[in-house]
Amino acid sequence: MTNRTAASRYARALFDVAVKEQVDLSSVGQHLEAFAALLTAHPTLGKALLNPAVPTPRKRAAVDELVKGSGLPSVLSKLLVLLAERDRLVLLPDLADAYRDRLLDHRKVVRAEVTTAAPLSADRAKTIETSLAQVTGKSVTLATRVDPGMIGGLVMRVAGTVYDGSVVRQLARLKSKLAEGG
Repeated sequence: MTNRTAASRYARALFDVAVKEQVDLSSVGQHLEAFAALLTAHPTLGKALLNPAVPTPRKRAAVDELVKGSGLPSVLSKLLVLLAERDRLVLLPDLADAYRDRLLDHRKVVRAEVTTAAPLSADRAKTIETSLAQVTGKSVTLATRVDPGMIGGLVMRVAGTVYDGSVVRQLARLKSKLAEGG
């Protein structure tokens, strides 16, 4: 099982328990992202908790200390301790992403990322956002990126699906067809 798959399962379980216990879903997500960021912001802590050579009981004790009196929702505290016990804290960044996706889906919102060769105008971005909202039937949170290496066109990532309309991709398809003789 890949880390993303495992993280997705933990995120689903966390979300389902949070809904069942009527915990503020946004708060759980914010605290989860903050805890994942803590491991990045403090490299020594991150190395200690993510290092397979560190005994699991020490990791659990460290996480116990971190969550004690931290104000974290109890469902999240329990999950973090469980992850430490199972030596799965490495999943935190993917788990935070998967939880965010689940929360957005619950709110009928979809994240979309559009990559273009040049910056999109506000009007063009709004047009793409409106079109995606019509296609998906959900509100769209649009993030844009610029990649000058694309030459032209755009690549959209929407709910795990990639739509590649880049010039680079079109040229690669043309090259492939020409190589096949057709």
